[in-house]
Amino acid sequence: MSSLTFLISILLLQQVMTSGVLSYELGGWQPPWGIEYRIDKLNAFVLLIVSAISTTVLFAAQTSIEKEIDKNKHTLFYVLYLLSLTGMLGIVVTGDAFNVFVFLEVSSLSTYALIAMGKDRRALWASYQYLVMGTIGATFILIGVGLMYQMTGTLNMQDLSQRLPEVAQTRTVFTAFAFIIVGVCLKLALFPLHQWLPNAYAYAPSIVTAFFAATATKVAIYLLVRFTFSVFGLSFSFTTMPLQTLFMALGLIGIFIASISAIYQKNIKHLFAYSSIAQIGYMIVGFSISTVTGLTATLLHVFNHALMKSAIFLALAAVMYRLGNVQLNNFHGLGRQMPLTMAAIVIGGLSLIGMPLTVGFVSKWYLLTALLAQGWWPVAVLILLAAILAVIYVWRIIEVAYFKEPPVNNAAVKEAPMLFLVPIWTLTIANFYFGIDTRLSVQVAQAAAQSLFGITP
Repeated sequence: MSSLTFLISILLLQQVMTSGVLSYELGGWQPPWGIEYRIDKLNAFVLLIVSAISTTVLFAAQTSIEKEIDKNKHTLFYVLYLLSLTGMLGIVVTGDAFNVFVFLEVSSLSTYALIAMGKDRRALWASYQYLVMGTIGATFILIGVGLMYQMTGTLNMQDLSQRLPEVAQTRTVFTAFAFIIVGVCLKLALFPLHQWLPNAYAYAPSIVTAFFAATATKVAIYLLVRFTFSVFGLSFSFTTMPLQTLFMALGLIGIFIASISAIYQKNIKHLFAYSSIAQIGYMIVGFSISTVTGLTATLLHVFNHALMKSAIFLALAAVMYRLGNVQLNNFHGLGRQMPLTMAAIVIGGLSLIGMPLTVGFVSKWYLLTALLAQGWWPVAVLILLAAILAVIYVWRIIEVAYFKEPPVNNAAVKEAPMLFLVPIWTLTIANFYFGIDTRLSVQVAQAAAQSLFGITP
């Protein structure tokens, strides 16, 4: 199913890039009366990311869950995994604001159950914590959608974008905007609404983390872009409402606090979870610039970060398979015992730092270009300083894995099975390939950004 979805996503992206927006009327009811599935350059790009990561991660799923999930729950795992994937894809393709909430709940409820499948008892607490925060976020989104419906009488996003300007200066629309933005920011784990994320990543089954880290927050970024640009409009979101200043500040604070927190983590999953919060900060900084180049940087980083984190967390799943944990003090000498797995983690780490020839460099380059084009050089300097923090936490792993002797109790550890290595290195090679040949990622991200700004190439 996931592979078929991936193939369809490729074909959809090709068709949208050549023929323009696709619209499908469910049940033959014309929008805005009926529910519409609407595919443009933005959501075709996100569809490709989510389906590609899902398909690649599933190759290692059976091997991974053998060690981390009870055998009698394996069928349940696949059902929940596909439900979560369905929910995310539904969020991306629907042109109906209420259906966003429906698919969000489908994805979220299955994700809560997936996280709770972790063998560590703390997985239950992580799942409960995410359930509470996720429910608050979804409720905020629902209230915002309800208020928009009250003012416009429609739920179709395209129709909303045409009717909202007439009532844009009312308190109800301001309130709706605030509720939706806060709800979406909870889902994407923007600082300081990120507290659910570290434990969810750390204690979920490793294969769930690999899928979730590369997709869930990216879909939430898509929602943020969709509501601010397509539904409320650029002028309202960045001129009437002070979104630019607020998001720039929160993005920068999130980058530094999360990166510093990552340095002190002893659990490697926790370390890369905090790294994800920092990377979300980079995406938000690009978004807050509110220029075509800034938005291109954000969409590029959505694509590139998915490649980095899925490769890293899949490699950690392989370590979990061999060691039974991912504590830093058990990584001693692992570079010699699991050379291919550790090489993938190191390459993913270098990509996070933004080394040339990796996808991380491409994202940072576009972000810095967008900042300097606006004359915001102090922010550009801060972005470069933040990269040094990434060097520190990545170096901690390299130092332990390559410059320490393996402990006696880990002497028999060997390389991960081939079913792990193939998807891990598929994603790792993609980190280099799309760092060198940027035609797909840059062209699609740029085209999507231009279309959101109303620029026709």
